[in-house]
Amino acid sequence: MKKLFGSALSATIALAGGGLLLEQAALADVKPPEGTIGSNAATQNTAKLDLQSSVLVGEVAKPSSQARSLEQVTALSEADEAIAEVDQVTSVSQLTDVKPTDWAFQALQSLVERYGCIVGYPDKTYRGNRALTRYEFAAGLNACMDRINELIAAGTADLVKKEDLLALQKLQEEFAAELATLRGRVGALEARAATLEKQQFSTTTKLGTELITYLANAFGERTSARNNTDIGFRLRLDFDTSFTGKDRLRTRLQATNLRKFDIGSDFGVSPVGRATSDLSDETRFLATSTGSNSNVTLNRLQYRFPIGDKLTVFLDANTIDPSIVTDPITPFNDQATGSPSNFAQINPVWFPIGNQAGVAVNYAISPNFQLDFGYQGEGDSPNNPQLGVFNSGYSAFAHLIVYSGTFKLGFFYINSYSPQFGVDTLAGSNAAKILGAGPVVGNGYSIELDYRITSWFELGGWVGLTQARTLGAGSRGDADIWNFAVNLAFPDLGKKGNLGGIVFGMQPKLTGTSNAAVASAIGLPAGQRDDRDTGYHIEVFYRYQLTDNISITPGVIWLTAPNHDDRNPDAVVGVIRTTFVF
Repeated sequence: MKKLFGSALSATIALAGGGLLLEQAALADVKPPEGTIGSNAATQNTAKLDLQSSVLVGEVAKPSSQARSLEQVTALSEADEAIAEVDQVTSVSQLTDVKPTDWAFQALQSLVERYGCIVGYPDKTYRGNRALTRYEFAAGLNACMDRINELIAAGTADLVKKEDLLALQKLQEEFAAELATLRGRVGALEARAATLEKQQFSTTTKLGTELITYLANAFGERTSARNNTDIGFRLRLDFDTSFTGKDRLRTRLQATNLRKFDIGSDFGVSPVGRATSDLSDETRFLATSTGSNSNVTLNRLQYRFPIGDKLTVFLDANTIDPSIVTDPITPFNDQATGSPSNFAQINPVWFPIGNQAGVAVNYAISPNFQLDFGYQGEGDSPNNPQLGVFNSGYSAFAHLIVYSGTFKLGFFYINSYSPQFGVDTLAGSNAAKILGAGPVVGNGYSIELDYRITSWFELGGWVGLTQARTLGAGSRGDADIWNFAVNLAFPDLGKKGNLGGIVFGMQPKLTGTSNAAVASAIGLPAGQRDDRDTGYHIEVFYRYQLTDNISITPGVIWLTAPNHDDRNPDAVVGVIRTTFVF
């Protein structure tokens, strides 16, 4: 029996020593108060008991009455994982930060060489530099008692002293209340966790919510009288389902009531046969409907899954564009937390409107190169048996991306055919949309780059060209549309999570047509073959992260020569965007 309890106590002290390492108890480098080390035996025994108390440290995180249930359960799990990070030592000399002159050296030496129970960090340090709470100690003692019961059941024994058993019994009695409290808390946490698991929305589906609100107005010589301060929103509910842990089925419901501002672009091409509305897209906040009245619609139905380590496939049955399935190489792309304007979020070449269904592939050629490509149908043709995915409008793209540290470079190409929408990208002048000249074939090219120069500064931008060919009877011809942007990003400006941004660019501009028939068909006046002037887009914004889930973004958008016609006075849009993501 003596041997049996000997092994039990050895395990107790061993567990305690490991716990001390995990909680960094104050031992080696802390001098005991005066009077704690004396010549009489009682004082020495007290010091020894205090040392044993310091050694016995909990294997679980500190209990907290304010912590959430799941956070406490997680803390228990993290403590268990921390035990695996320590290394066994066989001699106290292996602990590089423990010196023979330390007041607790002999006790540590005994625990290591007599009981073989002290463990150290992988770098062979002990790190005993802070005190314990009673609950931490109780947690460790509880674990040691469990280990004792295991050893007793196993029937193995060796090395025990009567005073060790008395000390252990005294500790158990002294901390009886804390041990009982700890057991009760763990039991309560387990019960709550089980309840949460039973009541969760789904075992395979997660619900994500994104709400964006805009408080905005437009100002200018002609603009102020035509607009008033308005409040608009867009709400999205994402149901993300995974069947393997690596795939994702996203079902998105959306509601919005956003509208466009009237920036007084009386001069220049009027919208001919516009599929959207008769107001300029230059002030758009988002590439979403501006005609909806808060109706809930199915906005996305996408299934994404990997094939091996390098290939990811996207299958879409609703609205889709390349920016959803490939890296847009800009820090401002996120519609909820990036730049306030649609133009500054992504190169317009990427966004021919009307895409409804298709397939895309990401292929990681190497750590430094990635090739993405895809095919998407247009409008209502994918679900129309008489037209289908391949017998009407479409767009097909390829994107080669080069990664080198914090530098990214992309080469993008898109080929499109549209009977309805020309090369409308929901940005730029009305003439640049090439509407009114029949079906249009488009070939779009762009180069994008982004470089995180420092932790607080990022430089990027793009240049885009769309070459359009009109196929209408009596209006066949070609047209060129250019756009560009320079982006300055300031991550973590003011505090972590914030973002400052400056964008200077030119929204899509018609720079030339091959003949007068094309120019006339799209609405240019006689003798004019391109947009009359050049207007610029200047945008400044600052996203302030209130919490992990809420951000506020004030921004200013300044448009010179709206509709690329300097007869239209400058327009300025002020906006305060508030985003809730949870």
